Amino acid sequence: MTIAHLIEGRSSPIITCSAGTKVSDATALLAEKRIGALPVVDGDAVVGIFSERDVIYCLHSDGPEMLDHAVGRVMTTPAVTVAPETEVLTALALMTKRRIRHLPVVRDGTMIGFVSIGDLVKSRIDRIESEAEAMRAYIQAA
Repeated sequence: MTIAHLIEGRSSPIITCSAGTKVSDATALLAEKRIGALPVVDGDAVVGIFSERDVIYCLHSDGPEMLDHAVGRVMTTPAVTVAPETEVLTALALMTKRRIRHLPVVRDGTMIGFVSIGDLVKSRIDRIESEAEAMRAYIQAA
């Protein structure tokens, strides 16, 4: 299964921020939306990822005044991205190797989706359960 198949039919907008957004505002958005990361965009281009980890690392190094920093100062950049044609297992391997939990999906330089490791794991579990059910049905019919 590809990432494109996974994100097709999603109707909710991707929540983003700009590099100039204050960390306090971006953190409030993470909390309000109950999400772990925001793609940081400049126009249509993804320039970084701002995540809970970035908050923790910067809080440790700079203290509470980091809340007044711009997201561009603390975000993870460059953003690791995938194409919509990427297989789910390939994306999972990339996330594991790079120790990241979120991937912007980019086509021709424009972000068309945003997936988390939870999205990919759920997809994989659903597929395994479907295959197991098909196997049980086949065995019972034999």
